[in-house]
Amino acid sequence: MAAARRISSLLSRSLSAPSVSQIPSLGRNLRRGRSISGLGAAAAVEELITPPVQISYTQHLINGKFVDAASGKTFPVYDPRTAQVIAHVAEGDAEDINRAVAAARKAFDEGPWPKMTPYERSLILLRFADLVEKHNDEVAALETWNNGKPYEQSAKSEIPSLARLFRYYAGWADKIHGLTVPADGNYHVQTLHEPIGAVGQILPWNFPLILFAWKVGPALACGNTIVLKTAEQTPLTALYAAKLLHEAGLPSGVLNVVSGYGPTAGASLASHMDVDKVLSDLCVLDNFANSVKF
Repeated sequence: MAAARRISSLLSRSLSAPSVSQIPSLGRNLRRGRSISGLGAAAAVEELITPPVQISYTQHLINGKFVDAASGKTFPVYDPRTAQVIAHVAEGDAEDINRAVAAARKAFDEGPWPKMTPYERSLILLRFADLVEKHNDEVAALETWNNGKPYEQSAKSEIPSLARLFRYYAGWADKIHGLTVPADGNYHVQTLHEPIGAVGQILPWNFPLILFAWKVGPALACGNTIVLKTAEQTPLTALYAAKLLHEAGLPSGVLNVVSGYGPTAGASLASHMDVDKVLSDLCVLDNFANSVKF
């Protein structure tokens, strides 16, 4: 039950622990004298969590500031283990995506981020990884609270992986090299890798922070700016991670986070003509095909 106690202290909530008789496999292990150290996470998943915890970051993050949706609307986010509402998050639509894209576009065209040296960008990503490790237990508890993962998986696997992945991508920043290609005649041929620009990214619900690292990390390492649309089921940890990135020194407008539903916020991002690239799934390809002009 060590994992459950850690969650309780982090989220300041009371846990109603099931009795041994309510968990048959746990009861059998106790009666047989077996170790239960590996069962802490499973037990934590079955516990009821009351009352709902106060969550700090539920607004959009646009141009370095947390702001309400343009419409003023919010949508509920649930604890998947209990179906209880744990937060109301700003519901983004096309207008919010427009604001976020404008911020990302300006940050790329006029801001310091793409003009920074690769070494300077890598330092910010490394500072973010340090902050993730510093807040490991807090972020893990929020991931469990929002996504329903066992706390042990969040605290010992996913959050450490988030920090490691950002350190890996920080190492990319100053190792992106072009090529000088031998050519016939009086020609000089070389390749040069440059940032794409303002990119759109859409996260799924199943591994919110791992996929945050896979999408956000390399885009930032290469000098791009981002509009990130979270999964409507699991927006909370991406908002928290984005806050830590700004705490690490990320300039305003470089990473913008909008929460909302796929048919509204997601579709608006996928079809936006001021976005240079979108990372998501096949539905994005349909929107792209309908919006491209030849």
